Amino acid sequence: MTNVLVPIAICCILPICVVWIIFHAATNGDNKRAEVLIKAIESNNGIDADRLADALAKPKKSARELLNLRLLRGCIFTFLGVASGVVAAIFAHTEPEAHIENGFMIASAAFLAIGISYLIVYFVSKKQ
Repeated sequence: MTNVLVPIAICCILPICVVWIIFHAATNGDNKRAEVLIKAIESNNGIDADRLADALAKPKKSARELLNLRLLRGCIFTFLGVASGVVAAIFAHTEPEAHIENGFMIASAAFLAIGISYLIVYFVSKKQ
């Protein structure tokens, strides 16, 4: 029974909790900003509500920052893919009967796919 509960907790409950925490934090931040705006409008002390709303808005990233983030993520994931491929090759060479390298090869393929896609998006966006 415990052999089944741990994978269910890791694969189902943990991702649901992470998503709930992220959305709860975002909603809480929006509610706090709205509360500040409502208090400012209610107090009516001559505060420009539009300027206050702009000041409390979430900061937007510039196109250059987005490009740099894509390049950074592309490099990180590509290097992770290459590194896990190297580790898989080392395990395949040193312990061929253990089949440890299968997990590393799957991780390598996933990391490389994500990294290369980020790099493609970076170079395509840069040209536009």
